[in-house]
Formats: sequence, structure tokens, C-alpha cells
Amino acid sequence: MNPDANTATPAPAQETSASTILKPPVARREPVEHVLHGDRRVDHYAWLRRKETPEVIAYLKAENAYTDAVLKPTEAFQEKLYQEMLGRIQQTDLTVPHTLRGYQYFTKTFEGLQYPLYFRQPGTAFFDEQLLLDLNALAEGHSFFSVESFEVSDDNHLLAYSTDTTGFRQYVLQVKDLRTGTTFPKQFERITSVAWACDNRTLFYTVEDETTKRSHRLYRHVLGSAEPDPLLYEETDERFRIAVERTRSGAFLLLTIASHTASEVRFLRADRPTGEFRLVAPREDNHEYYADHHPGPLAAAHPGLAPHSNEGVFYIRTNSDGRTFRLMTAPVTDPRREFWREIIPNRPEVMLAAAEVFQTHLVLFEREGGLPFLRIVDLTADGPSALAASHRIEFAEPAYNASIGENPEFGASHVRFQYESFVTPRSIFDYDVRTRERSLRKQQPVLGGYDPAQYVSERLHATAPDGTRVPISIVHRRDTRRDGSAPLLLYGYGGYGISVPVNFNSNRLSLLDRGVIYAVAHIRGGGELGKPWHDAGRLKQKRNTFTDFIAAAEHLIAQRYTAPEKLGIEGGSAGGLLMGAVANMRPDLFRMVISHVPFVDVLNTMLDASLPLTVSEYEEWGNPQIAEEYFCMKSYCPYTNLERKAYPAILAKTGLNDSQVMYWEPAKFVAKMRTLKTDSNPLLLKINMGAGHGGASGRYDYLREIALDYGFFLTHLGIKE
Repeated sequence: MNPDANTATPAPAQETSASTILKPPVARREPVEHVLHGDRRVDHYAWLRRKETPEVIAYLKAENAYTDAVLKPTEAFQEKLYQEMLGRIQQTDLTVPHTLRGYQYFTKTFEGLQYPLYFRQPGTAFFDEQLLLDLNALAEGHSFFSVESFEVSDDNHLLAYSTDTTGFRQYVLQVKDLRTGTTFPKQFERITSVAWACDNRTLFYTVEDETTKRSHRLYRHVLGSAEPDPLLYEETDERFRIAVERTRSGAFLLLTIASHTASEVRFLRADRPTGEFRLVAPREDNHEYYADHHPGPLAAAHPGLAPHSNEGVFYIRTNSDGRTFRLMTAPVTDPRREFWREIIPNRPEVMLAAAEVFQTHLVLFEREGGLPFLRIVDLTADGPSALAASHRIEFAEPAYNASIGENPEFGASHVRFQYESFVTPRSIFDYDVRTRERSLRKQQPVLGGYDPAQYVSERLHATAPDGTRVPISIVHRRDTRRDGSAPLLLYGYGGYGISVPVNFNSNRLSLLDRGVIYAVAHIRGGGELGKPWHDAGRLKQKRNTFTDFIAAAEHLIAQRYTAPEKLGIEGGSAGGLLMGAVANMRPDLFRMVISHVPFVDVLNTMLDASLPLTVSEYEEWGNPQIAEEYFCMKSYCPYTNLERKAYPAILAKTGLNDSQVMYWEPAKFVAKMRTLKTDSNPLLLKINMGAGHGGASGRYDYLREIALDYGFFLTHLGIKE
């Protein structure tokens, strides 16, 4: 049955009056026909792309008015949830300072202010604080505000920082003189990355294409110069994006050029900013490599390492001999592939996800069995191999998240890392690489008497239809009954090789304390089990992502954690695609869906090469100009596969200025579903008219968005206090 062949009477989009406010908006239908590979599709809601027209804005506002009206009875409950979540947060707080060239850098938050303030101070004692940026002042007059780049010059005098005031991730770069507090008049538009040379006056920066938002050009700017900034590099292959950075050693600038499946690195000495970037190794299909620098001589301590010169070596993480990567070295003087030497071999069961280089040690970020690990490699120790001179930092919980923290200093003798779990609040540690002692610098305060002993974290495995074991991380109160009566919120993502962290969130306590079980399905398409896990959930294997999630839901039901009438699901962006696909495939399995900025119009978006991300993401989703890949996408595209049947309750959320998943995708999805659904369950669309992909930027505004989600979820389950 053609899902567009329905008899619903169209009505013009209009502002909703008080008398009709509980009637959902009905988007008018304007058929647009697409024919490709002999396949005909009719899209009745393509007109919703016309963002600048009054009709579209009126329709979106009508959707907001309808959602607000439907959820109005929950407003008092939302306020209670908001105050509850706010009451767990230490509103006036500061981060653990990190050291860089004699200064301690940290941020502070103050009660009542939406955004942090950036400070530094000389030495180690807390005195003589210098305010670098007050994001609250910078955000005045804007409904959205975020900071991206934050780079201080080598002499500590200048700060290059970039800001976005729209949510469209369109950053403007400025340079501030920290001695005088004045900002240079020149601004740089559409900045994606920035790095200083070591002369304290030369900046390298990359910019994005105005239409596609692909980072594609590298420029050099000299402060005070009136000459046009020279274009140093332009990437013409639309699959690739570029970024510039300074190595931790300070000696080199690196230009990394990467697609989803291939990369190459170019380098320039930071003390020769007018020189030319040299190539480490040319790109090859399906070969990713990434580089960092060590000046030596410790880089030659182990047998098999490349001999160092006065410029040292590059450490190169590469998947040239296995999808889970290995570690090589190459001399800076000639880093061609034939001079790469292996120091850590490929281990099929261990994903080498990152390698951070310090003066006396390496820090490797690894993933094994779906869990993250940090490995320390001692560059000063004698031994037959780098692995023999290494050890992992031990963690005890069955499911957790560990990550490398702020470590800007090359000569540091300790490693700062972050650890948390579903029951352990975020904790910042300094780890002495010599003594192997860890020092807790700070644990996230949770006000209101939080007792981790009252909660239980578990790790389960579901079996997918093809026999693959799919990890599931779970948390619940110790006194929650496991008899199928508990509500459960199941989260999923499954895209781009990104791992969903098992992180602590004090907001979640408002669910757990009401008897809700929270779970994450670590499905294929993500990165929890390394690059092969990603490969098994992209392109022609994409359906594994959806069937893994369904298998996880069925396993939780079979194990009596919940029941279909108590099961809610949540995901965002690529996880929103997941929500739409499984709602189409198994609407009987879920009571409700919360879908954030959902990528639900896959086929139409991937057919529009002018949109941000489209061409670069052919390697993730496929190229619909190829018939086989077109029909693969069509088989699961949520918008395309909507049909006349009953659906769960759905809350879809988006931002008008989203640059990654355009607002019209969920708007079209909801408009079309309204004409087809045969149930009486709520179908709501909430649009943040002043934000983008990440939702509200202010911390209080963001909490109110969470309170709305929780209010919808809990109320629909009959929990109203």
C-alpha cells in the first residue's frame, strides 16, 4: 500500500486558537514526485523545508502550541521534576584546574547563571584569578550560546576562541589580548578549528563551506596584517573534512584530513609558520591513520622503534593491518609508509581507539568486551615490546565509563582521567604513571543525600537474530521488583562508530526513585566493540542496528525487567532514526517513544547533496544514486515506511537551527504519521525555535527540556507525582 495514498482531508497550517488547541495541526499536502531506479515516491510534505516562509513558521508554532496544550496538565509535575533535578546540582561550583605553561585554568558556575565563566591564575594557589571569558555576558541578547575553540598562545598573552549564537554550529573566531582585556577587531567566520604557531602572532584556522558546512579550507593569519589571509590547503573531495591542531609536544601543527573510512595527515613545524605542510602518507581507500609527535630521545627506548632524529618521531595509529588498529612509529624526517615500524600489534579483540603521547609515556584508550580501558605505556622502561612495558588502569564495576581528561602538558608525570558509572558520580583522578597511585581530585557533588548503595548496575547480553551477543547496561533501585511490573526506559544510538557511555546522570534519579529501570542497548553501528561493531551496523548491514535493539527489548521483557505496556524507548539523531525504524517494525513492543532531533527522512536527505553531511555520509548510509544502496535505505527509512496502523505514543523534539538533522525531518514525519496512525496515542512535536542539534544551551533551560521529557514519559505510565 502506498503510504501517501490516504483520504485525510488536508487543512492549512495556521496559528491554533483556544477553541481548537487540542486538535493537532494538519499540514496541507503538496505532492512532489520522485522517480529513481524505476521507483516512484510521492512526498506531500516537502514544502516544510521552506524555513523562511511565514506558512512554515506558523505551522511549527502550531505544533508547539498543540504540544503545550496536551502537556499542560503535566506542568505542575514538570515543575516538580525540574526542582528535584535542580536540587541535586551544586549550582555554584568550579572544575578541577589543569596546568598549562605556569597557569591553572578552570571554569566556575554561579547560582542563577546559565553559563560558566572561564578563569586562570598563576601558580597553584587560588588567588589572583583572571577572568578570561564570561559566557553569560557574551550570551546576552541570544537564546543560544556555545564556545568551541579555546586556544592560548605560547606566551600566555592571547586567547583565540570561537562562539556560536544560533545553534547552527556556525562559529565566529575572535582573538582576545589577555593583558589588556581587549578583543582584536578582526573576526573570522565559519571556523571549524584553530591552532597557534609558536611565534605568538600566527594563527592557522579551517573554515567550512557555506552550503554543505564541510570543513574544507585551511588559512594562515598574522595578527595585525592587512593582507588577505593566504589559502594553504583546500580539500575538494566532498567525502573529506579537515581540522588543524598543535601537537602536545608543541613542535608541530597537524592538518588531519578524514572521511568516515580514510584519512591522511600533513605536518608543519610550529616554529616555521610560513613553511609548507608536508604529507605523512597519502590517503588510501579504507585506510585510516592518525598521528602525534614525540621529540625523542625516549622514543627510541624500545627495540623496534624508528630511530629518532633531532625532530623526533611520529606515533601513528593505523588500521592498515586490522580494523581495530595498531600503533607504529615513523621518523619525522621521512614518515613514508615504508619507514613505519610497529610497536603495538593489531589485537582483533581490542580496539585501539586513541593514543596520547607524553614525554615519558603513552596513554592508550582501548575498548574490549564493550568496555573502555586506559593503558599506560612507559617509554623509559627496557623491555622486549611496548606492550610488555605497559599496564592498564584497573576498574571494578561491571559497566562504567572511563576517558582521558584534560592533559595539555607534554611533560606531565601524571595522567588525568575521568571515571563514572550508572551509580558512581563523575570522578576526576590524577594517576601517577610511576607509582600507579590514583588521587581523586573531585567527585561530582550530588545534593540531597544520594546513596549509591541504594542502586544496582548490571551488564546483560541479548541474542540478536543472527546469534550476535548484544551488551545491555542497566541501572535500577535495589528495591525495584523484577516481576515485569517495572517501567523501563531503553536508550539506543547505533551509528558512526560512536559508543554510548555508561555515565552518571543525577537527573536520572528522578526516574529511578519512581521505580523506573534505565537501560542502554549497545547495538551494532556504534563503537562499543570497536570498528568491526560499527561495520556490522552501517551500509548494507544497517538493519542489524534495528534488530539488535528489538532483541534487547525482547530480552528485557523475557527476563521480567519490564513488559511491553511499561516499555519506553529513547534516542536522538542517528538514534532518532533508530526510534523511527523500530516503531515502524515493532510498534507492539513499545508503549512510548522519545525521539530527539531524529534522522527520519533518510532517503530524501541522502538524495540532496547540497545538505550538510550528505556526501560525506555516503560511507555511513550509502549512496542512493546506486540502486542497491537506494533500495537498502528505502527498506528502513522511517518516513518512507510509515503506514496505516497503530503506533506507540511519540514525543519528537527538534531545533529550528539544527545543522545536522534539519528540523523538517521530524516535522514531515509527524505530519505524515498523523494522516496514517489508527490509534489514539499522543503524537507530539516540540520545536526549540532558537536552538540547534543539542537543544537548549543554558543549563537551566536544558533541565526544563529534560523535565518535559520525563513528565511525558512518567505521566503516560500513570506516574503523576
